[in-house]
Amino acid sequence: MADRVTVIGWDGSPLTAAARSALGAATLVAGAAHHLALPEVPPGAERIRLGSLGLAARRIAGHRGTAVVLADGDPGFFGVVRTLRAPEHGLEVEVVPAVSAVAAAFARAGMPWDDAQVVVAHPRTLRRAVNVCRSHSKVAVLTSPGAGPAELALLLDGVHRTFVICEELGTDRERVTVLTSDKAADHSWRDPNVVIVIGGSGQVSATAEPGWLLGQGSQPPAPRGWARPGSGAGEPVGEGESAPLRAAQLARLGPRTGDLVWDIGAGSGALAVDAAAFGAAVIAVDADPRACEGVAAAARERGLQLQVVHGHAPHVLENLPEPDVVRVGGGGAEVVAAVADRRPERIVSHASTRDEAEAIGRTLTEHGYAVECALLQSVGLDTRTWTEQERSVVFLLAAERPANR
Repeated sequence: MADRVTVIGWDGSPLTAAARSALGAATLVAGAAHHLALPEVPPGAERIRLGSLGLAARRIAGHRGTAVVLADGDPGFFGVVRTLRAPEHGLEVEVVPAVSAVAAAFARAGMPWDDAQVVVAHPRTLRRAVNVCRSHSKVAVLTSPGAGPAELALLLDGVHRTFVICEELGTDRERVTVLTSDKAADHSWRDPNVVIVIGGSGQVSATAEPGWLLGQGSQPPAPRGWARPGSGAGEPVGEGESAPLRAAQLARLGPRTGDLVWDIGAGSGALAVDAAAFGAAVIAVDADPRACEGVAAAARERGLQLQVVHGHAPHVLENLPEPDVVRVGGGGAEVVAAVADRRPERIVSHASTRDEAEAIGRTLTEHGYAVECALLQSVGLDTRTWTEQERSVVFLLAAERPANR
């Protein structure tokens, strides 16, 4: 095992005395090509070009001597420190930090970033990173080859954002470009780069009072609770909009940051707004243009981001991006079948009659989903007189795609 492992962050500025001292004593140096070309790297040291971090960590663990790992930015912020400290490698490391690429990017843009979300985009996580950009007004994206500005822009199709693209920060080839998201796919971008994605109705003023929690901005706190009667979106309409049903549907869907939720037949938008408040990206679909306007207004009132699509399901669903969870608020078995064809992880729907519930359940089962159904009855009471105000009886169907399908 290496006698000593020092991880040095590099942001383009001259190395500190501590970093130079560690490098001078190194018998093994790992890093990218531009790190290994630094004049401070001892000519006699073994050199490892970082590709697979796991492979490099195993070689470092087996080295007898003093090892140094060079990394861009702060190596403890979505960096190599986590891999090196993994139990399977058994490495204890010392860290010489530097300014993170995210901090440097916001500094170049002249923007605060305590209210920003920060995500890492690899080809396998790109879609989830895009969903965060859909649902938040300020996001920093640490990109990678195959998951860069062009790919972000293509998956954000139909959602207007401004990109601040910071290429090769800290080098003499550094470049900062500001353009709208629809133009980003028309260019080639140099790695490494950081993309600041900003815009949308929830954007916080630069003059607002400072917040207290990273990534949460400084807007007033949202009302406590969710699935409230008429929660921020007008009065409920019909049994499909009742607060108890919405609560049960949201509990089955479990929307979370990085998810894309489809709310088909969004109606008042109450469920769509609640899902967005959980941090998920939301596309609310309705055939009624007045309902679409109401959903957009409800989201603005709560300071939340969501996309509203006017059109008739199932045809309007064909060009929408892939969902993670879906609420079908109308359209019956035909719409449920079209949704199941897209293979979301979870689908919830409801029916007012047993025949309709059985038709939806059969459709979901035929598409390979595990289905549960419950008959929900709720009765609202006037607590002044304890008399009945309204009664709702509805079948709730919740379906989950098996993990191996």
